[in-house]
Amino acid sequence: MQLSAAPYEERLTAPRTWWLISFLVGVSMALILLPFGTLPMLGGLAGGTAVAAVAASSYGSVRIRVVGDSLIAGEAKIPLAALGETEVLDPEETRAWRTYKADPRAFLLLRAYIPTALRVVVTDPEDPTPYLYLSTREPERLAEALRTAKQA
Repeated sequence: MQLSAAPYEERLTAPRTWWLISFLVGVSMALILLPFGTLPMLGGLAGGTAVAAVAASSYGSVRIRVVGDSLIAGEAKIPLAALGETEVLDPEETRAWRTYKADPRAFLLLRAYIPTALRVVVTDPEDPTPYLYLSTREPERLAEALRTAKQA
């Protein structure tokens, strides 16, 4: 049984430089363990690289999806009926909304290495969250998927 494809799905993967940093963490561990011999040094290289790579992968594995009548952003699942207007943020506005314009009550799916974002107003009167801030590489496509899913 094949599930229907989501109208929008994006995975916010970590940038390539983070994988280089993961390797450098492993090299650092290897250098720390070098005085204890070759075998501990190789273990430090493998272990340090693996731990740093797992950390980078888990941070970069968050997904944004529009499925059925819901927006799933990371751990949050929000019904489309509770969402209002969308605002595509360019890199300058993205930086502003994650710094001095940010509301502490807002839901932020923030990845600083992604230069663009989408701001979605929450219209549910029961929800104290004023808006969702979603880091995304394709904010126009996400906004269009939200509009299309709401109309369906």
